[in-house]
Amino acid sequence: MNVSTLFPTLSHADVEQAALLIQTAYTPGHSPEYQRSLQHNLFEIQKRPEAWGLVLPFLEHPDPNVQFFGAHTAQVKIARDWDAFPQDNANELRDFLLEVTGRLAAAGRSKVTLRKLFVAISSLALKLVPGSPSKWPDWIVQSVTSLSASGASAENILDFLAIVAEEAESSDLLPPNKAQLRQSLTDAIPLMNEAVLSSITRSNASSNEINAALKCFEVWVPSLRGSDLTSIIPNLIHLLSNESAFVATSDVLQEILTKSSLTDGAGTKTVTEPLLDYLSREGAVIVEQTTTNGIVDEVSHSLCKLLVALGEHSIHYFAANISHPPIQNFLKLILSYTALPGYYGIDEEESEMTLSFWYLLQEAMWSVDFVTDRTHTTENQWVVANGLYTELVATLKRKVTWPNQTQLSSWNKDQRDKFQVYRRDVGDTLINAYYILRDKMLNGCVSELQHLLSTRHEQDGWETIEAILHCVMSVQEAVPILESRDLVELFGPDILGRLPTTGRDRVRRTSLGLIGAYATWFTTQQDPALLMGVLTYVVHGLSEPSLCLQAANALRDLCDANRTALASHIGAFGQLHASLPSIPDSEKTKVIQSISSVIQALPPDEEVQPVEAIVSPVVAKLSEALNSASQLPEEARAVAILQLQTLTGCAKGLTRATDVLFTLDESPSTQEEVDRMKRTREDPRMEKLRDAIIQGIRGTMELWSNDATTGDALSELVKSITALPSDMTLLSLPPGPLLELVCAVVQRHVNAVWLSLASMLVLQLDPPSLFTLKSVPSAESEVTVTNVLPMLLQASLQYLSQEGVMEANPDVVQAFFGCMDMIAQHFTAVFFRLPSIAFDALIQCAIRALSLQERYSLVSACTFLGTLINRTIPNEDLAPHGRAFIDVHGKATMRAILLGFAGLAPASTTQNLIELLSVLVSKCPNESKAWMPEILFSDDFVQSKATVAAKEKFVKAVLSAKSIKRTRDAAQQFTLVAKGLEGSSFGYASVTM
Repeated sequence: MNVSTLFPTLSHADVEQAALLIQTAYTPGHSPEYQRSLQHNLFEIQKRPEAWGLVLPFLEHPDPNVQFFGAHTAQVKIARDWDAFPQDNANELRDFLLEVTGRLAAAGRSKVTLRKLFVAISSLALKLVPGSPSKWPDWIVQSVTSLSASGASAENILDFLAIVAEEAESSDLLPPNKAQLRQSLTDAIPLMNEAVLSSITRSNASSNEINAALKCFEVWVPSLRGSDLTSIIPNLIHLLSNESAFVATSDVLQEILTKSSLTDGAGTKTVTEPLLDYLSREGAVIVEQTTTNGIVDEVSHSLCKLLVALGEHSIHYFAANISHPPIQNFLKLILSYTALPGYYGIDEEESEMTLSFWYLLQEAMWSVDFVTDRTHTTENQWVVANGLYTELVATLKRKVTWPNQTQLSSWNKDQRDKFQVYRRDVGDTLINAYYILRDKMLNGCVSELQHLLSTRHEQDGWETIEAILHCVMSVQEAVPILESRDLVELFGPDILGRLPTTGRDRVRRTSLGLIGAYATWFTTQQDPALLMGVLTYVVHGLSEPSLCLQAANALRDLCDANRTALASHIGAFGQLHASLPSIPDSEKTKVIQSISSVIQALPPDEEVQPVEAIVSPVVAKLSEALNSASQLPEEARAVAILQLQTLTGCAKGLTRATDVLFTLDESPSTQEEVDRMKRTREDPRMEKLRDAIIQGIRGTMELWSNDATTGDALSELVKSITALPSDMTLLSLPPGPLLELVCAVVQRHVNAVWLSLASMLVLQLDPPSLFTLKSVPSAESEVTVTNVLPMLLQASLQYLSQEGVMEANPDVVQAFFGCMDMIAQHFTAVFFRLPSIAFDALIQCAIRALSLQERYSLVSACTFLGTLINRTIPNEDLAPHGRAFIDVHGKATMRAILLGFAGLAPASTTQNLIELLSVLVSKCPNESKAWMPEILFSDDFVQSKATVAAKEKFVKAVLSAKSIKRTRDAAQQFTLVAKGLEGSSFGYASVTM
């Protein structure tokens, strides 16, 4: 082969200079900046057409790093610059690559360089194989034949076959081309099978060759038929006895169990039962060595993975035959890994791997139909399952137990965090155990707690007790909200009453978490004594900084769930309110929310006095902070934020805890309740309090509207203190005045928080009704939105019109058009009461946003324009305004959409542009028929890969489409063509997201 006619010829000096650059790049000790400069120079060299001339000289260079770069250059030029390569020389390039690769393989060159050459051959195949007819139909067989003839070893051939399958699977080809490539792999399966089987059964094969064969077969597994797999499985199981090949063999078997045609329980006789037999004989020896030595070596770790894979594969078989001896042996082995001695993350990493199996087994136990009726066989299966999961619970209780303080002090933060995550994962597994054991599990935990507490000595630690409490807390979501003797014992004086109320932070934190988790269960208790005792325990922790978070959370959950039962004890909550100064500021809000939850259960007229008692001091402190802001601005701001958060907690607590459908209920009883609340709201004390809250909000907005933390606090308060009419509380504020305040703030400082809040308040002005399909906002709400819209537009458009602002603030753009869309949905007509200059500026801004590169900004603008068109053109009253809007801005909107398809918009927004195009074409068909060809064929339309024929085809397809699907297909195809991505699976995926 004459390489000089295939590649550019470079002088020896040029080759050596480039080789020196590579050698310098691989020499350690350079600064990061210099290293990046070298890498950039090498990248630039590869981009040049002359780089082809470096391939052979580099491959023949004595330096392995230069050799690798030569192989890498060949692969990169094929993958990246194929279009620039003379296609008539493709066969010569193929022959060159096969010849030089075989020669270098025979010469024993480094595996790294050879693997890169194998990738280069595969990259060339990706270019030549697809098509009709294929330019290289038998590429795998031809490549293997050529490599073998050149003297490549069996190990080299196996490495090549492995890379072939990897590259084919990860290739970026359209489905038809990929199917053709996969067929070429299918045709080569007999060749691959023969190569692998020869290596793993030949007595003189080296360990490296056997492992290469196993790695090769593992990569091919997803492509193989069941018959291809079953013929080799006995050899694989036999290889498990070879310690040097165990890990690689285990990896292959895991691949077969999880990603082959034998997944999901297939191949019981060929895979499951032979593996169970092996595990009973030799797997048990490995597990015994592991538990005896306390060390999980590489083989033992791999065995654990194999057990998990087999368990997931054959889970239904195991569940249906759980009492059979081979399966009993398997369960003992996997339970041994769950129960490995030591602490997860410190002494071992394997116990967590087995947790998913216990979930799957429980699910399978529920789904297996052992027999048609409750016979002795069925009973026996459940007896075995109960015994198994009882042992599992005992194991997991031990595994989640924290070490004593002395040992724990040696753990670093990452180890503690990892163990904490493990405890949460174990909690999920315990839920599965509960579904099998039910009350037996709770009873066992409670009995063990009683025993430990009754026999406990002063010097004993609390770690085991804390672990059991954690286990009970973890299964709460599965425990039915029914009367339970075990839970009565748990939260009674014999257990909770014996837990520490001072010190011992961990066991107390867990106890508080346990109480909060079971907050709704206390609603089953007729006698409030148990609930009040639990509340007393919780309140003890409120004043302690290390416990106040958990205590406040538990108090909030208890009060929220049991507000009716606690309402008769409102006096005790007055004492709790009096103790607020001793509670850390960070948790006062939750305490106020808890007290407010109980107040909400009172009749409305009885709420007035306690609400006033709670809220008045907060409002007074907020007023003081506002008045002192000029002297102590930072201190005043911190105080104001705390008071806003406290008001938020109060507003949340006063909101009823019933189903959301209650807010849409218009029954007489509900209406009577609403009327009663309305009458109580007219109490002068409540009116004065609400006025004071609004003044506090106004003052805070005027002083600190630019501060993000204050803005977040105000936003949360406004969201919490507004409500639908049927869910009004004594503190609920009307959305209209709040919207005016928010819009006034927007005039001073435009940001996403205020604009999002404005959207929410616009929605509140037009609340939904369960019985009214068509929304009809009140005249008062119309007036409010009409008044505030110009304020919003003036400030927002002035801000967004500045150069670079829309690009730099996508959150503001998204929130602004989200607000405009909300107004368009509920108050469409107000847009046409704007001065024409303001309305035109808004639409022009939206059209400009259609070319933004940030997805959510563009999507929000698309949604707004689509809503506006849909709400006007079909509407008899608004159609004239809609037509005028289309006459002025329709063509510009269409141009922005088409430019987006041609490449100006991100690929991920294609679907949104298609929806807007469909709206425009369906609502304005005649105009669209004129606009589309005029825009696409204009001289100033963006340059793209789309030809005249492609544009004509696109226009015809869109204008004749009878459904959005046809429009979508046409637009997607045009986008691929325009961006030069036609024929690429990446391109197809990017426009169909």
